[in-house]
Amino acid sequence: MTDKHFQLAVKSLLGLSFLLLGLSFFLGQNAGAIKATFSFYSLTQMIEPALLGQLTGTLFVAVAIALFVPHKKASNFAFIGMLVIAAVPLLTLLSETRWVAAHGGFPVIGSGQGIIKYFAIIPLAVYLFKPHALSERQQAWFNYATMAMVLFWIGGVKFFEYEANAIERLVVNSPLMSWLYDVFSLQGASNAIGSYDIAFALLLALGMVLGNKKLMWVAGVACGAVFGMTQTFLISSGGFDASTVINGLGQFVVKDLWYIANLLVIAQFLAVTRKAKIA
Repeated sequence: MTDKHFQLAVKSLLGLSFLLLGLSFFLGQNAGAIKATFSFYSLTQMIEPALLGQLTGTLFVAVAIALFVPHKKASNFAFIGMLVIAAVPLLTLLSETRWVAAHGGFPVIGSGQGIIKYFAIIPLAVYLFKPHALSERQQAWFNYATMAMVLFWIGGVKFFEYEANAIERLVVNSPLMSWLYDVFSLQGASNAIGSYDIAFALLLALGMVLGNKKLMWVAGVACGAVFGMTQTFLISSGGFDASTVINGLGQFVVKDLWYIANLLVIAQFLAVTRKAKIA
């Protein structure tokens, strides 16, 4: 694959996810998340949450379209739009409503599990629209950092009972994962999933530090399998919604497409270094 192919793949993943999320928000899905986000900024006191959902959805869809428009103004809009899409929910992590005090607070989070995924958008925006701001290696590490954050964080909470109970419905309905309950207990299966997430995130970092391309490919594919697996939940656990495209679960898992995009940036770095070695 050439650099243009990697960029197109990243844009396609972003465009698809933004389109699905945008239409879903615009049609009123997950109104509670919209209200929780904008109440942090006291905007729900001035604007109806339904309208805020429509405005949010419009921004997502507009950015999805702008990603593919070959014009400088469209690129600038897409870059700024991506940063806004990321920053608005991320700042709400400062709200006490995002943390579960009963389970220890940080780093055990409640509704913030879906919020931290927005970190993935920032390095992708830089990669697409500010390509000369960082070297290829720096881009790879920047994209790794946001991906590793979610694997460590969400992988880590798998060791807690409340998270083991929360993912039971997803795992038991998955034709690819339900076998875990034949081998492990409810908590044991959750621990195994968390161990997998953390182990391969660490191995990918080790491969990047050592410059071991084989280790990077193996660990990268394993990490990608995590985010690819979550997309199957759209079907196995009913992530689609007849009236709003995707439901709350769908909104949660479709964001994992951003992490596949992060991994593609790392893969491009591998491809570039391989070509340089051959030359």
